[in-house]
Amino acid sequence: MAHSFCKIYIHIIFSTKERQRWLDETIRPRVHAFLAALARNAGCPFVVAGGADDHIHILADIGKKVQPVEMVGRIKKESSKFVKTLGTEYGGFYWQSGYGMFSVGPTRVEDVKAYIAGQEEHHRRQTFQDEFRAFLNRYGIEYDERYIWD
Repeated sequence: MAHSFCKIYIHIIFSTKERQRWLDETIRPRVHAFLAALARNAGCPFVVAGGADDHIHILADIGKKVQPVEMVGRIKKESSKFVKTLGTEYGGFYWQSGYGMFSVGPTRVEDVKAYIAGQEEHHRRQTFQDEFRAFLNRYGIEYDERYIWD
């Protein structure tokens, strides 16, 4: 084969440190747009970013050249700096240290996009912690509750 072809979608989830509700309506759209721009700049041709006031969801096509762990680290670091520039009241902002990364088949991309778009409504019924546990369980990831949250 003369060319390499690749389509790898990932769903990344991480929260603010201690699930503090930092991402209010005044900054949330800007933070989501900044996260999407960071992922695109890292080499992801397709990105959707969204979430609620205490966590983020990113759906991205990482292609064949993006190293996911490095990309997530860079996105969290740069976006944390960005949030702190949005006003003195955000000076104590931090993301949690960990994250979840889940594979998404191409036939499920539209479902995940809709899920991310519906986060505000979704979290009127379910906490972030319950949502994240459900992802871990759905993907068969073993975990110790003592080491999930910070």
